[in-house]
Amino acid sequence: MGILKYTMAAAIALSLTGPAVAADKIKMGALATLEGAFTVLGEDGMRGVKMALEEFGYKAGGKEIELITGSSDATPDSAIRAARKLVEQDGVQILIGPLSGSEGLAVKDYAKTQPNVTFLNGTSAAQDTTLRNPAENFFRFSTDGAQWMAGLGEYAYNEKGYRSMAVLAEDYSFPYTQVFGFLEPFCRLGGKAPADARFWVPIGNKDYSSVIAALPDDVDAIFVALGGADAVNFLTQYEQSGGDLPLVGGSITVDQTVLGSKGKTRKSVIGTPSAGPVSDTWDDPRWSNFVKTYQKMFPDGFPSPSLFAHGYYINTKAALLALNEVNGDLSDGEKKFRAALSNLSFETPTGMVSVDERRNAVADIFLTEVIEGPDGNLLNKTIKVIPQVNQTLGVSYAKFLEYGQVGRENPKCD
Repeated sequence: MGILKYTMAAAIALSLTGPAVAADKIKMGALATLEGAFTVLGEDGMRGVKMALEEFGYKAGGKEIELITGSSDATPDSAIRAARKLVEQDGVQILIGPLSGSEGLAVKDYAKTQPNVTFLNGTSAAQDTTLRNPAENFFRFSTDGAQWMAGLGEYAYNEKGYRSMAVLAEDYSFPYTQVFGFLEPFCRLGGKAPADARFWVPIGNKDYSSVIAALPDDVDAIFVALGGADAVNFLTQYEQSGGDLPLVGGSITVDQTVLGSKGKTRKSVIGTPSAGPVSDTWDDPRWSNFVKTYQKMFPDGFPSPSLFAHGYYINTKAALLALNEVNGDLSDGEKKFRAALSNLSFETPTGMVSVDERRNAVADIFLTEVIEGPDGNLLNKTIKVIPQVNQTLGVSYAKFLEYGQVGRENPKCD
């Protein structure tokens, strides 16, 4: 009888203390590509998450943050499997991620089935993750791939004098968004990039010899929108083949995840213009301090934080700031938390960020050019800052929708 009383007392004690302990902790999931061709991108994304959490001492709203990580390989199916495990098995209340474009579209749709969990983007930058049919519980404090191209099409046409372009890009939603963001102003000004000069390759392509052989030689330059190992493989093989056409870079093609790769010859990218959410040489204390913190925390990382570290950091920081606003209250389907996110406006290493009515970021974008730094590292030099770029690139939402969905042939540009 004594043993029974003891067991019952212990059960009662656990029932009383268990929820109290749980109430002092918030489970946060972080999902990134830690497998496949974009592994190095995902690893740097996770560095960004850890930077934000370290900045807040792994606490927000008076509660401890428990980080649980998930891994994908840039495919939508892998992202959904990882998201489901984090939400339905690990019980995360907030999920940061994913990294890649088509993953974001899939996770956005999954978010609609989990109304009591709040999702914040990692760096997934496909346009329709937020532009069309957004999820009320999915926020993107990092801008999309078309926003990242702000100013580049005009620069290529007006300053570089390019009139005709070939395009080489991976065949999925994010590169479609980047190509649209670059070509829309370039073509509107009079530039050409016909369909037969556009080449689309799968993620993980290793041999670019046939693509390089097929590239036209009667164009002024090549717009390249490849990332990770794909970009390194193409740039190395293009240089080895003697390719000499100037390049215009997509944001992740000349990101530190490519420029900072070891043991590869990439001299051909020096002078390449690009645009995106970060610039390695931006002379601003907010960025300088971010770089110093990154280098101190991750001596095995890149010479400068990639846009993936930056994007994951910003989205994680947004979650932590909003948790502070609501004192960690995630009750009632996290409504107070989401209201705080919707109204959030805060300083980042690259300027102010807020979100629009579809919960997509409005932020500064950097026009850049690849240079060789004093220590031999390749860096993106700041040419110009384009302030507070919104998702519809300065036109009305209704007008922007008339452009149609991004894809292989949008814009036509013949």
